[in-house]
Amino acid sequence: MDIRIVEPLWLLLLVPIGLYMGYTWKASKLKVISKGAILFVLRSAVILSLVFALTVPYINLPHKEEQILFVVDRSVSIEDAGQLADQWIADSLKERKEYQASGIYSFGGGFRTDHQLTDQAVTIASPEPLPTANKTNIANAVDLSVALAKRNVATRLVLLTDGLETDGSIEELLPKYENSHVQIDTVVLKKTNVADASISLFDTPRTAFEGEKQLLRVEVESSSKTAGQLLIYRNDEEINREEVVLDEGGNVFTYSMEAKGSGLLKYEAKLIVPNDGLLENNRMLSVTMVEQSPKVLVVQTERNPSVIPSLLDQNAMDVDVLQAEQLPETLSGYLGYGAIIFDNVPGHLVGEHKMTVIEQAVKNFGTGFMMVGGEDSFGLGGYFKSPIERVLPVEMEVKGKEQLPSLGLVIAMDRSGSMSGSKIVIAREAAARAVDLLRNDDTFGFTAFDHEIWEVIPVGTLGDKQDVIDQILSIPVAGGTDIFPSVAKGYEDLADLKLQRKHIILLTDGQSSMPSDYEDIITEGKTNNVTLSTVSIGTDADVGLLEELAELGGGRFYNAIDESTVPAILTRETSMLTRTYIEDNPFYMNLNNVPEWTSLFTEGVPQMNAYIATTPKGTSTIVAESPKEDPILAEWMYGLGRTVAFTSDSTGKWAGDLARWGGYGDFWNAAVSRLLPSYESVPYLITHERGGTYTVTDTSKNSAFLDIAIVNEKGNDVNFVSEPLAPGKVRVTLDTDPGLVFFGVSDDKGGLFEAGVSVPYSDEFKYAEPNVQLLEKISERTGGKVLEDPTEAFRPHPYKSADQLPIAQWLVMLGMILFFVDITLRRFGMLGGLVRRKKDDTESVSTPSSTEDHVGALLKAKKRR
Repeated sequence: MDIRIVEPLWLLLLVPIGLYMGYTWKASKLKVISKGAILFVLRSAVILSLVFALTVPYINLPHKEEQILFVVDRSVSIEDAGQLADQWIADSLKERKEYQASGIYSFGGGFRTDHQLTDQAVTIASPEPLPTANKTNIANAVDLSVALAKRNVATRLVLLTDGLETDGSIEELLPKYENSHVQIDTVVLKKTNVADASISLFDTPRTAFEGEKQLLRVEVESSSKTAGQLLIYRNDEEINREEVVLDEGGNVFTYSMEAKGSGLLKYEAKLIVPNDGLLENNRMLSVTMVEQSPKVLVVQTERNPSVIPSLLDQNAMDVDVLQAEQLPETLSGYLGYGAIIFDNVPGHLVGEHKMTVIEQAVKNFGTGFMMVGGEDSFGLGGYFKSPIERVLPVEMEVKGKEQLPSLGLVIAMDRSGSMSGSKIVIAREAAARAVDLLRNDDTFGFTAFDHEIWEVIPVGTLGDKQDVIDQILSIPVAGGTDIFPSVAKGYEDLADLKLQRKHIILLTDGQSSMPSDYEDIITEGKTNNVTLSTVSIGTDADVGLLEELAELGGGRFYNAIDESTVPAILTRETSMLTRTYIEDNPFYMNLNNVPEWTSLFTEGVPQMNAYIATTPKGTSTIVAESPKEDPILAEWMYGLGRTVAFTSDSTGKWAGDLARWGGYGDFWNAAVSRLLPSYESVPYLITHERGGTYTVTDTSKNSAFLDIAIVNEKGNDVNFVSEPLAPGKVRVTLDTDPGLVFFGVSDDKGGLFEAGVSVPYSDEFKYAEPNVQLLEKISERTGGKVLEDPTEAFRPHPYKSADQLPIAQWLVMLGMILFFVDITLRRFGMLGGLVRRKKDDTESVSTPSSTEDHVGALLKAKKRR
């Protein structure tokens, strides 16, 4: 046991204090035994106590306790060595002493406690896989494990890893643990299966012209001589397959391919090798932007073929025509187009997922979008509260709902067990959107059914929409399926109501038997002006039955194999309860001052027949409106893309004389020119640094600030962190899986650039030998060892543990007590009597002690009297 101090510099105060106290003693001429001398000593003791308290002193109480922490790398690079690591730890724990505590921790990109630090026996169990196994962050693991250990106790970290860092840097952390109570031993882990072949590089030209020969370069690393197949895909279509022989080490393959297609071309290289160690490193993507004339996509339906492609200038642009059902699922399918036009396309043929992807193309990549009216478009197309409505400059809900006929709507929804998961979630959301379209005084009812009927909302005046929506959104799933009783109840509830429109919508994904009189119930319902539409969800429903029910009920049948189309179906059905959305009185549109459009109509505006009523959004530009002030042509910017709404049709049925006007082709070409984004020629350079880290640089050096949006192929936003490095230069770190992502870069000058970027697989999946040199450095600089024998982990630690008992507070308390003693002696003069008694005792020792001396003294005193 000994006393130690933490802040020794405070002792320098004793120099001026000692000089001052010495000077005071000498100047006061204090006697050794005097009141002043005693007070001087007390005051000096107070000052010394406080000075020593400032040095933060403590008593060191040594003990034998030690703690050994096993920190195990569970990353992908050595995932198959996990059992060997666990066995090594189990053998090591056999040598644990009673005074030695142990704990077990796992790490990859993150950190996890497998067994808390304890002085009890530890049982090794097979750990769960780490969710962050695609990275190795040794520095983070070391820092966090030391933080979990007790302070001032001899600590040894046993680090079991291959030393292949893919995140962080342990070397930057080592100075923190040099000459400390923490030793780091290392154990080298190696992969058990070393046979691996991987694609290390796949390079294609950044840009190319259509028809140009492109050089594709593939580099393959192999741990041994082997053979396999190398496949090349372009836009998910196989264009080359080759048998290849791989030598140990690096292998290079080159191919000359013609640039076919337009816009962004996605290339993929895939390697197939028997008995390969890791499959994750056998695939890599690259992208090439093919430059050519603008490309426009016109979307139509078989029922409503579009006339727009025949009106566009094919020499100035390339026009593709797709059926609505054929629209791409991924973002890369849209980024090749400068503009997308929906010509009288119902939303249920598109689906929410594709709508979301299109929204991302418009918002973040500047793709133009236009919706053209018709009986299957806008509100009647089921786009209410959809991603497409967010994109457009108009809302589907119309003004003047008081003019709508009285409505009665009953929704019968399947809630059986087969509807669990996304089906019930989407169906509830679709029903909630349908409610949102109704007025508060409309009649509404909602029943959910399994093998029984559950009347959620009794048929009656709608009232509080939010309360109704909340009840619908809370419906759970359970039970079997009995379809028709719920439909029959809807007919019964609506039969006697005096309403202009009465309608039932049935949603189910199942099958059930039907009562013998179901046709009679539907036929009687039609005489009471009740109609029925049916929606088949998924692939297991009785499509034939539902189609028959809709035909008998005078409604429509929808086969929603794609669940995401259900919301559009219900909003379409609800909207179609009234045709007052269609304004069909001939009119002349009134133009506002938008030169790009008004210049087309210098000789007058043709008469038009009809349009779909919509409501303009607050910041939209109304190019043309009807006499009722409804928008006929409106536009606005949505994110980086311009969108246009034309609420009449393209065929002439509604457009009237506009479709027969000589400038009709100019009208559509002007529309496309408004939609097309303005791109600069490769203004930004995107370079890959490491892992998911990229640098975006403005090569023109004209921009101070860059705004970046990143989405994946499914149109979902990608999480990223941006770090400005300089004006016009930003470092971006992505949090996403390997694959293709899309950068949308815009600057403070209005410039826009889009680029597809391939995110490679993590360095964890690259084959490499363990970094033994790094592990040796870790052990050497922290006083540890590179271990092979498990028993050495519990060898004696050179640092001796000790508990630190702080005594600063006791010194402060002592100083306070002495200070109050000083004050008490000064205040009550108790010290004076003590000093006098001391003097009297001294004088008594120096007076005569014989009898004669006493007598002589008495006589002298008598004479004085």
